[in-house]
Amino acid sequence: MAVFLGSACQLASIHQVETECRGGALSKRIGPLSEDTIRYTLERVDPAAVAGLWGVIARRLKRNGVLRSSWALGLVVAALDGIEICSSFTRCCDACLERTVKHMVDGEMREEVQYYHRISVVTIVSGAFPVPVGLRFQRKGETEVECTLALLKELTGILGRRFFDLLVGDALYLQAPFVKAVEEMGFDWVFNLKANQPELLAEAERVTGGQPDRMISGPDEELSVWDGGEVYWPAADRSVRVVKTVRRQSVTRVAVQGTKGGTKRRVKEKVVEEATNFYASNLGGVSPLFLHQVGRSRWSIDTEVFQVMAKEGNLKRPSIHQGHHRALVVLTMIRLLAYLLAMVFYHRQICSHFSKPPYGFSDLARRFAYWFVAPSLDSS
Repeated sequence: MAVFLGSACQLASIHQVETECRGGALSKRIGPLSEDTIRYTLERVDPAAVAGLWGVIARRLKRNGVLRSSWALGLVVAALDGIEICSSFTRCCDACLERTVKHMVDGEMREEVQYYHRISVVTIVSGAFPVPVGLRFQRKGETEVECTLALLKELTGILGRRFFDLLVGDALYLQAPFVKAVEEMGFDWVFNLKANQPELLAEAERVTGGQPDRMISGPDEELSVWDGGEVYWPAADRSVRVVKTVRRQSVTRVAVQGTKGGTKRRVKEKVVEEATNFYASNLGGVSPLFLHQVGRSRWSIDTEVFQVMAKEGNLKRPSIHQGHHRALVVLTMIRLLAYLLAMVFYHRQICSHFSKPPYGFSDLARRFAYWFVAPSLDSS
């Protein structure tokens, strides 16, 4: 409970959780608790038990309609992605991944072994906000794709095969063995198409070289869509559907300009950014615009989960890492679970009551801390 509430309050480390338990925000809810006790306890918690609790919460969210949306045609869309955490040149555990990197030490460039972890996360992105439903630590000798496939199999056992319908991910996941495996599990998929599949990309560029099939214009954005239809994929000896989009967006940038007096000033200027994307999918009978929307939905796992968790939820901080791999796994799972429940509370209990939210999600963490410190209504 100390770790969970500390994560909800976005406390930076287990040491800070200890401090808040002794005489801060968690002193009334938890009471005195040492960092060593927290580490000892987390090392003995079964990660499968936390994953089971996570599954219970995810199923309840689905029953309550949290995962529904109008744009996704009633489908539950799951985004696949990975992120690196806990990189260090000194702290490590038996499960750490290793690499040799060059960095400055006392003004001298040296090569040293760096220890780090990577996790794969599956997040539902078809609702009003992203809902992470599971994570898995990448093991030595594993790739991110292999780790993600193992996580999908674990989640199928916990949540059931029909919990989500459609997988979306970066071009890294557009590999013949992975695609075959997820289709055998019964999932449809939409993955970005990039240079890691050169033959398929070249054919996709050829069939979408003419005028766009559809153009959508808005006040600050223009979208051109090409439906390439079925295109042969030599690496997998099969055909897949290909869609190309070109998105032109007007954005405001800050530029530094010089004046006659030699001084510099910052000015805002409008620039047009253009982004071209190719998507490959096994979905037929849907519009190419829908495949574009699904393909773009995967960005929320990065912008709304990984960035928030790294900056506010201290996901990359190697607390209790040295020699305690299981404790780190359980800590990371609890941190992400606390993020999920805090996000549900923010959207369902705060945003839903106001036309414009009175404060942001990060401000909610500070309010949690104030509420924990405040005396209860029945206290004397």
